[in-house]
Amino acid sequence: MRIAVMLRTLEEKGGIGVYSRNLVETLLDLDARNHYDLLYSSAAQRGRYAHRPNVTEHVLESRSKALWDQAAVPRACRKLRPDVLLHPKFTVPLLTSVPTVMVLHGADWFLPDAAQFYGRLDRAYMHVFMPLYLRKARVAISVSQLTTDDFERIFALPPNKVRTVYFGPARHFRRVTDPAALEAVRQKYGLPERYILTLSRVGGNSERKNIRGVLDAYAQLHAEIPHKLVVGGLDCVRFRDEYQIPDTGWGRDVIFPGWLDQADLPAIYSASELYLYPSNQEAFPIPLTEAMACGTPIVTSRVNGLAEIAGAAALLANPQDPDEIAGAVRQILGDPSVRARLVEAGIERSSIFSWEACARRTLEILTEVGAGAEAVAAVPGRSA
Repeated sequence: MRIAVMLRTLEEKGGIGVYSRNLVETLLDLDARNHYDLLYSSAAQRGRYAHRPNVTEHVLESRSKALWDQAAVPRACRKLRPDVLLHPKFTVPLLTSVPTVMVLHGADWFLPDAAQFYGRLDRAYMHVFMPLYLRKARVAISVSQLTTDDFERIFALPPNKVRTVYFGPARHFRRVTDPAALEAVRQKYGLPERYILTLSRVGGNSERKNIRGVLDAYAQLHAEIPHKLVVGGLDCVRFRDEYQIPDTGWGRDVIFPGWLDQADLPAIYSASELYLYPSNQEAFPIPLTEAMACGTPIVTSRVNGLAEIAGAAALLANPQDPDEIAGAVRQILGDPSVRARLVEAGIERSSIFSWEACARRTLEILTEVGAGAEAVAAVPGRSA
């Protein structure tokens, strides 16, 4: 079978970029039988997978994402004639005869509490085009059961149109105990000896990730605990002005180390005493799976996809209530038995989130769509 993959997301630093890179790499590790046509939007990606014997790389030029999706990709498909086309994001070419599969990373644009974090034009675009993409795609893969339920409810989709497939942290996420490795990341990023960790992004995403709630909770706790607050993420130092963080008192102990390299994150999670992520809206919060794999206790929201992914491996709080967030943090930092329970539960729960399981299930779906349901039995490694 010939599988084409739309990969204009490879260069993205956010969650969808992480998803795209890990899914493709794990699919190629798993599957030596099928041929993969990897479609890039940038020549900078050429050669990334050229060493794979069952891969052909193609750079498709276009002036915009929309033209790349709707003109360049269909044109390439007419030439390549793949059996199925996968896009790790939430669009598919509308003018192609190739069966398509897309990935849904949340239904935020259609949910009143979440839509506020997106611009009016973004919301309008999704309200017009998402129904067309859903109609065109043979199957939509959803990253959480919450997302599946939302799309089935909002769009009245037929059964089995949307399939839930969890993913997980990259393979290198595991607890780091080597003192030298932990000290190395402290030195590299200027991290304190004891800290609470959160990760965020600037712009509208900071509101979605509830940085205000994180800061308000920390301000309450500051006089009681020796921990500093580390806010990781590109340009997050801008939060000092955006949220008027003071230069004295609790504000002096808020640290902005900037972008944290993926290779260093396991040690950064492991060195932290708590991962604080009371986000307002998430479909599949991959940092929770990373923190669990590293044995880091978690405080997160009891709403949306966060509670679904965290399960019993976190203390849950109302993201709109800084007092409740602070209370959960206080409980973990002040009670060793709670901390030990969450560490054990997190490491155990992290085992259900893996790229191997995600890639295997995705390959089953691609095989079903591209070659017919009877071919699913031929997926490498699939049990009867």
